Amino acid sequence: MGKRRLEDAIKQIDHPIEVTYRCFELDPTMGREIKQNIYEALAKKYGMSIEQAKASTQNVVQMAKEAGLDYNMDTLILTNTFDAHRLTMFAKTKGLMQEMTERILQAYFTESKHIGDHETLTELAVEVGLEREAVENMLASDEMADAVRADEQTGKQYGITGVPFFLINKKYALNGAQPTEAFVQALKKVIAESEITVLGNQDGEICDDDGCEIPKK
Repeated sequence: MGKRRLEDAIKQIDHPIEVTYRCFELDPTMGREIKQNIYEALAKKYGMSIEQAKASTQNVVQMAKEAGLDYNMDTLILTNTFDAHRLTMFAKTKGLMQEMTERILQAYFTESKHIGDHETLTELAVEVGLEREAVENMLASDEMADAVRADEQTGKQYGITGVPFFLINKKYALNGAQPTEAFVQALKKVIAESEITVLGNQDGEICDDDGCEIPKK
């Protein structure tokens, strides 16, 4: 949801903006095969009833819908996401990290796919243009694991404890799925601060590849 709102904000900014995705696991100890559904897991984690968990989740579903996203929580499949993160880092080496990230998120929240399953991840990777055999070999190994852990360690150094979390120019941070306007204001602030203000006499001597221009008296 935060990702979509950021994308909507970028469309309103007349300035080139580069987005880099980082790895963060909400629960690194989670297994690959989970029997609990999302409501049972939330109820256990936060000490609430199943009904309370459903009500809380429905608020998230409604906010997602307002952002143009379709979340299907009733059939969402909980799983360990480390291999999904490895796949996004692999996709990054091929220039397809944004496409891979978007596809995994859609598969998880909307299509109720098992994103901890290697076969599922491979199919998703092929859809965005990655080579099947290369992906299969990567998932069967420990490749990209160090890259994921390095990202997670960087997150700890910044004090990040939850997602979504947005760090702009390593200076300003937005925590949570902020409204689109909050992203617009933050981006405009950073852009304004990065612009160069020329001080002094604009009629001074100017040098370029063709030599120096002496100002006329």
